[in-house]
Amino acid sequence: MAIRAWVHCVGQDQKRAGNDVVAFLSQNGVDVQGFDPYSARGSGVLLFGEVTGDICDLLREVSGNGHARVLACGCATLSAECTWRLMQAGASDVMSCVECRQAAHEIIARLTRWDAVDRLVDSPSVGDLLVGQSPAWKASLRQVVEVAHFTDPSVLILGESGTGKELVARLMHTLDPHAGKQGLVVLDCSTIMPELSGSEFFGHERGAFTGAVSARDGAFALADRGTLFLDEVGELPVHLQTQLLRVIQEHAFKRVGGNAWQRTSFRLVCATNRDLCASVQRGEFRADLYYRLATFVCNLPPLRERPEDILCLARRFLREIRPDQDPPELDAPVQEYLLRREYPGNVRELKQVVARMLCRYAGQGPITVGCIPPDERLAWREDGGEWRDAGFEHAIRQALARGVGLKGISRAAEETAIHVAVGENDGNLQRAARRLGVTDRALQIRRAARRQES
Repeated sequence: MAIRAWVHCVGQDQKRAGNDVVAFLSQNGVDVQGFDPYSARGSGVLLFGEVTGDICDLLREVSGNGHARVLACGCATLSAECTWRLMQAGASDVMSCVECRQAAHEIIARLTRWDAVDRLVDSPSVGDLLVGQSPAWKASLRQVVEVAHFTDPSVLILGESGTGKELVARLMHTLDPHAGKQGLVVLDCSTIMPELSGSEFFGHERGAFTGAVSARDGAFALADRGTLFLDEVGELPVHLQTQLLRVIQEHAFKRVGGNAWQRTSFRLVCATNRDLCASVQRGEFRADLYYRLATFVCNLPPLRERPEDILCLARRFLREIRPDQDPPELDAPVQEYLLRREYPGNVRELKQVVARMLCRYAGQGPITVGCIPPDERLAWREDGGEWRDAGFEHAIRQALARGVGLKGISRAAEETAIHVAVGENDGNLQRAARRLGVTDRALQIRRAARRQES
């Protein structure tokens, strides 16, 4: 299947370079799409001359503030200041397009990688394990998929309790492409008994201590040629931190009570809900071990930062809890309840809420508010403004601080709403117009006016 990407040139002076790039991309298997700022989907290439405020605004729009992949190509040499300005506006990468043929090769390389990552993100290997389509979640998944499939460094997964750290570790093991890959070994560092910690990691020889009636392999041996996942790695005592560092560096260890060195090679994935940097500063965690573990750091967003995923997660849990029956629907008040509720325990807590509702569910119809346990029910508030959360206010404050007036803020809000509605409805203008509460004609006029400005 061909790689699909849109290409857009800003300014007449860039048209020739843009045409050359489009021709080269087409000749090398890229399906170049037409550009529409409101319905631009997937990866794209933006060519321009000078870095201006309008270019940065366009980047924010077509990238969804950095959630869609956009390669910003300047048709002149770009300064470091301009490069970082474009990155902050939402570009996934920035490059100069002075020599078109060489630049086109680099563009294809980036589009190819992005396409491969997105195909994996959309594959059953990922979708069957992790659920979510929100921008924050998709951004995290892209990072995880890329580092899991194309590289093999140690990975540190950070996130609050219940955000899915172990599932992400399992996904990283699944996507590891190495031939002859062995199994995934999971070790929860918070449950290791101090007196048995050496045996858990290194294994032991027969008679090494009281109760050691036979030899036993530890985590390092079991994970050889596979993946070792250390959950709650922030709980490791200092003496085990030292021993773990030595194994990572030397790829060798001795069993407790043994003299022979054993070789091991594994991919190390660790997870914690602690701030390990703060632990390093307090002297509770070794700095040299931290930098060994954190070759790549993945921060998983809490559920409050991905509210768009709440309902699809709830429906997944309904299917998982009742696999032998068709899952019931959620009626509108229950959906509203799930969206309004807070989840300190994140996705894990959402699953518990769904399970508790199913305990009270009877019949064949949808789950209704009576299925919500009394102690879980929210007090109804007719404020009508729950959607204007702290993030909305923060965006307004940022705009005002940058000197954007009420007209500019209103225009940006309208453009963002149109972009989201058209994108979520796969470019169908009729459905998008209904979502926005306007006529098809009014939506078409707004889009045409925006294209003329671009």
